[in-house]
Amino acid sequence: MQPDVFFAGAGLDRADAARADAELLSSYARSPLAAELVWADGLPAVSQGGDLLWQPVGDGALFLGLDGDRPRFSPLQATVGGWPAVMPLVGCLSPAQAPIFAAAMSLARWHSTHGFCANCGAPSDLVRGGWSRRCGTCGTEHYPRVDPVAIMLVEHDGRLLLGRSHYYSPGRYSALAGFVEVGESLEDAVAREVLEEAGVVVTDVAYVASQPWPFPSSLMIGCRASALDDRLTIDRTELDDARWFTRAEVAAAVAGADEAPFGPPPPFAIARSLLEHWLTA
Repeated sequence: MQPDVFFAGAGLDRADAARADAELLSSYARSPLAAELVWADGLPAVSQGGDLLWQPVGDGALFLGLDGDRPRFSPLQATVGGWPAVMPLVGCLSPAQAPIFAAAMSLARWHSTHGFCANCGAPSDLVRGGWSRRCGTCGTEHYPRVDPVAIMLVEHDGRLLLGRSHYYSPGRYSALAGFVEVGESLEDAVAREVLEEAGVVVTDVAYVASQPWPFPSSLMIGCRASALDDRLTIDRTELDDARWFTRAEVAAAVAGADEAPFGPPPPFAIARSLLEHWLTA
């Protein structure tokens, strides 16, 4: 059974067939049932109850999809807020609406930084309801990028290897992670990252779950792996620290116990979902 993962889920019906029909999209924007996502300070606005906020359609540039028979749009954003600003919002965001938040954030950021054709350098135009851009000079079509990231729990004799990045809050440990490089399989990326960061050789890499991570456009691919031994050689440029933790220590951290030896990742991170899933396996 896969773990529940924040930002993952159905969200809206993306209605892919409608994206190529400009007349249909225009009729959707004029519908009395249509609504546009409210943004504030470069981020989708969230109510105190954790719901996304909607308003009548303005520019309606980005077609997010259909909520039943209700079209949903988002305006273009010149600038999009960064991770420090978004954390308080994500902490109170409704899980059911998180996939919509993630799609809107990723689309908006991509458009704000990809106004020119990567092939010839000419300005590009938004097409397909905002799900691609087309160059008016050479005709090349560009699509929103997704950057795959391997994130993994490494196990040895019932213990987990967790690490600390230099930018983590004091006491926090999490799963090791790194970008999948070109020409590399997911399994090879897991093995390479663990070896580079912690000096540990792993085997038996297995997929667990994935998470869209819109900061700015990653796909976190959660895995498990087995270590051949527990000797650590930590790359201090990548990690502040790395340690092995017992099941009891992980359980105490996830439960928020006073005696826990580390602080766990936040509930909306896939690393937290992986830890909770491991505890029940």
